[in-house]
Amino acid sequence: MAVMMQGFYWDCAAKEEKLGEWWNFLTAEIPKLGKRGAGFDSIWLPPISKAANPTSNGYDTYDYFDLGDYDQKGSVKTAYGNGDELRKLIATIHENGMGAIADMVINHNSGADAEEVNPLDGEKRWTKFNPKSGKFPRDWNSFHPSRYERVMIEGERFAGFPHLCHRNPAVYAAMFEYARMVIEDLDFDGFRFDFVKGYGTWMIGLLAKYVYEKKDGREFTPFVVGEYWSGPDDIAGWLDGVASFTDSQIAAFDFPLRYKLKDVCDTLNYDLRNLTDGGSVSAARPFNAVTFTENHDMGGNEVVNDKMLGYSFILTQDGYPCVFWWDYYNCQLARPGTPHGIDALIAAHHAHAGGESCVLHVDPDLYISQRGGTESQSGLVYVLNNLGTQWSGTSVKTKWPNQKFKPVAWDGKDGAHPDDRTTDNDGNSEFPAPPRGYCVYAPVND
Repeated sequence: MAVMMQGFYWDCAAKEEKLGEWWNFLTAEIPKLGKRGAGFDSIWLPPISKAANPTSNGYDTYDYFDLGDYDQKGSVKTAYGNGDELRKLIATIHENGMGAIADMVINHNSGADAEEVNPLDGEKRWTKFNPKSGKFPRDWNSFHPSRYERVMIEGERFAGFPHLCHRNPAVYAAMFEYARMVIEDLDFDGFRFDFVKGYGTWMIGLLAKYVYEKKDGREFTPFVVGEYWSGPDDIAGWLDGVASFTDSQIAAFDFPLRYKLKDVCDTLNYDLRNLTDGGSVSAARPFNAVTFTENHDMGGNEVVNDKMLGYSFILTQDGYPCVFWWDYYNCQLARPGTPHGIDALIAAHHAHAGGESCVLHVDPDLYISQRGGTESQSGLVYVLNNLGTQWSGTSVKTKWPNQKFKPVAWDGKDGAHPDDRTTDNDGNSEFPAPPRGYCVYAPVND
C-alpha cells in the first residue's frame, strides 16, 4: 500500500500567515515529502474553487470554475492561491513521484448573489448564483426542492447551506464538467468526496466510472475516497451502494477505527482487545479503507495524548494510511533522522508492511500483530504496549523460524533502545515494546 498526506488543516492559510500563498508554500515543501524525501505517495489538497469569502477553507463553494483568477467574493485569489500556482504545485507533486488528490465539494454551496422564492414551497432562499467564470449559474431549480426532486429523497442536509439537486440535468452536467477539469485539465490523480451522506451513491459511482482522458491521450481511472462520517455498518452500506454503479475500487475513511485509536491514545486502561472486534472499515474491507489518526474536522475531539500510538497502528496495519499536516509539522511528529516519529514509520511501512496481516496476541494491555511480507516487502512484527509504567511483551509464534529481527521504529515513555530478537526453530520469540509505546521489528539477514 501507499501513504497519503493531508496537505492542510482548518484555517491553515490564515494561521500560517499564508493567505493566498498556500499553493506556493506547498510547492516548496513537496520535495521534502515526496519519494526522495519522507516517502509520501500522495497528497490530498483542500478545495480548489472560489468560496463565499476570501478566508474560507473552501467547503462553501461559490464558483466551481474560479480557481482564484476572478475578482469576486472579496478577492481574486482563493485562500490558497490561483490557478497557475495550483498547476505548478500539481506539476511539482508529480515530479516528486506523488499523486494529487482533489477535495470535491459537490453537495452544498454558499455565497449566493441574491435571494429568490422557490415556487414549489413558497420559501425564500439564497439560491441565485451568477459566477464570473460564466460557468454553472444556478437558481432555485438547481437546489432542493426542485422540479427534479420536490422532496429531498437522497442524503442529509449540512448546516443551512442550499444543497444541489444532482437529478437536474444542468447540475449533473456541471459536476461532470468540473470532475473532467480536475482530472483532465488540472491533472489531479484522484478525488476525495466531501460529505457523501448528502447525495446519492449513484453520483459518486458515475463520476468514478467515467473514462477520463489525460492530455497525452491515456485513459485514466482516478482514485476515489468518500467521507462518510458514521459507523461501520453505514459505511459498508455506502460502499456497497457505490459499487452497484461502478467496478472501480472505491475507498472510505475509516472513522470507526479512528475513534478506537483516540481511545487507545487518550483513555486510561483502554482494552486493546477492542482493536480486534472487527468494527472498522479496515478490518472488514482492508482495500477499501483510508485510515487516519486525525484530520481537519476533529476540532473539539482531537487526540490529546500519545498520538504516536495511533500513527504506529495505521502505518503498520491494513488500509491506506493518511497523515495529518498539523501532526506532522505543527506537532513536530515527523522527527526525521530518528526511529521515534512518523518518518521512521513511513519508511517501515514501505519496506516491511506488506502481505497478510494477522494478530499474534492481544490482551487488555498488549497487542502484537504480524505482516507476512511480499516479494518487495519483508514483513514485520508490530507491538503496542498500553501499560504506562513498564516494558511489556510476550512470546508469540511468527511465520519465520530461526530469524533475526531488528527494531526499525519505536517510541514510548522509556528512551531505551529495544534489543534485537531471534526466533527459535518454530518461529517463536518474545517481542517487547516500551511503556505507553510501540515497536516495529523487521526480519533481517546478517
